[in-house]
Amino acid sequence: MAPEDKKFMRLALRECEKGIRKGGGPFGCVIVKNGGVVGAGHNTVVNAHDCTAHAEVNALRNAGKKLKTHDLTGCVVYTTTEPCPMCFTAIHWGRVKKVFYGCTRKDASKIGFDDKHFYDILEHKARDEIAEQQICRNECVNLFKQWVKNPRHKTY
Repeated sequence: MAPEDKKFMRLALRECEKGIRKGGGPFGCVIVKNGGVVGAGHNTVVNAHDCTAHAEVNALRNAGKKLKTHDLTGCVVYTTTEPCPMCFTAIHWGRVKKVFYGCTRKDASKIGFDDKHFYDILEHKARDEIAEQQICRNECVNLFKQWVKNPRHKTY
């Protein structure tokens, strides 16, 4: 761990404090590229009425806007808590280089943010109660074909 890693984690802590003052959950995140902050965010789930408005997702969105790209290759995430499965996946979709976190998922569970059920589903240790059933496959595949034919399509 480099000395600047603690500096950036402290910025994530400040972002978390900012979110708490605004009535949000106790999570903060900053994203750094080439030694500079390119995105920051805190949890706004309750205030924004948006279940995806976690600190990491908000920071990823801000970084993408600032860098004018969805590809965050070379970026480093500093977040106050181990990313939940949704944030973990979003971070990987962004092609982030590395993640530093403070609290663990067990620490978060102790104050009521328990993601264990989601991890259990992903690890096939629990059954997913949200029934999935495939419908309209042909129509959906046709949309894929339509998209691939578009010369402006871009895979991500």
